[in-house]
Amino acid sequence: MDDSFEIYDLKVEVTATERPMVCSHHIGDYFLVEGENLVFPENTAFSMYALGAILPLLPAKQRVRDPNDWISTDAYIACPDPNCGARFKITRTKLRRQSHGACTVVPLEGGTE
Repeated sequence: MDDSFEIYDLKVEVTATERPMVCSHHIGDYFLVEGENLVFPENTAFSMYALGAILPLLPAKQRVRDPNDWISTDAYIACPDPNCGARFKITRTKLRRQSHGACTVVPLEGGTE
C-alpha cells in the first residue's frame, strides 16, 4: 500500500519594513524547513521569540491547500515585538514526497482514534 503524501519544503527569511529592526534580526538571515526538520545555515542565529511566532504556521504552510485558502497566499509574519520592523517571509521551495510510515508508528487504517 502506498503511504506517501506531499508537503512543501519552506524557506523562512528575514525581511525589513520602513520601521527599524530592534531585535537581533539581520536582513537575509533564514532557515529552511525540509520535511519535519528545521535547518539553520552555519553561523546563523534566530530569535527564539520570533521562532515561537512562526512555528505554528509552518505545518499549515507545508500542506497542499486550496488556492483560495489564505494560508496559500499570505507569506509575511510580523516580528512578535511590536516595536520591531522585521518581517519573516515564508516561501514554498519544493514539493517533497513523505512516507506516513517514516513519520509515525500509528498505522493508517484504524490507528487515528
